[in-house]
Amino acid sequence: MLEFNVNDMTCNHCVGAVTKAVKEAAPGSTVEVDLDSHRVRVDGAASAEAVAEAIREAGYTPVACS
Repeated sequence: MLEFNVNDMTCNHCVGAVTKAVKEAAPGSTVEVDLDSHRVRVDGAASAEAVAEAIREAGYTPVACS
């Protein structure tokens, strides 16, 4: 599972944009976005760099959780 903090997500529109971007970059993966904690979790065969790049291209700043 991949996990990122995306602190610049502020509303449900942001959640939708991030979810859509990640699903396009990692088709078939499960995407869970928690606005309250600013967490994005991706479960599946996705590359961390591909997911982070998709989030960046959607206009947000992902920080990988360790």
